[in-house]
Amino acid sequence: MKKAVAFLLLVAISAASSADDRRTSIANPAIDMDGYLRVAEEAAEYRADRRLTEKEFIAMSREAGTIVLDARSREKYDELHVAGAVNLSFPDITVASLKTLAPDKSTRILIYCNNNFSNAEGPFPAKIASASLNLSTFIALYSYGYRNIWELGPQVELGKSKLSFARGGS
Repeated sequence: MKKAVAFLLLVAISAASSADDRRTSIANPAIDMDGYLRVAEEAAEYRADRRLTEKEFIAMSREAGTIVLDARSREKYDELHVAGAVNLSFPDITVASLKTLAPDKSTRILIYCNNNFSNAEGPFPAKIASASLNLSTFIALYSYGYRNIWELGPQVELGKSKLSFARGGS
């Protein structure tokens, strides 16, 4: 009986070890989780001082050379977006698309997302706080070397917002 238990334990340990080895041996040089986590932590520290009030966001958005970036889907962007914002859907953020949008990495980029607006479930459906598009977008832009990134900080009730909004492509 003891030999059977020892054998089963050895088989279980071997199988678990084999599964771990298999997972770590599935290499993909185009995916770097450790690098992402390092950059995310660095970007989180950087982001702490880059969040704007609605008034600051509006003032900066009016300054020449500033890009207001909406990384939501094209469908949600067309439904309603901050006037003057350009749409670059998060899945389309790439080396090439960023080079077209902002070839100079020192360009000021303002971002906002669904979670900045309340009472607007149609165009701005809420995400869980830890999956907010602002977080993903900020980290992505930071990863690509952009450092002049600013984020609309508060959650604003859509009907009371001082921001101007537009529908359709613009």
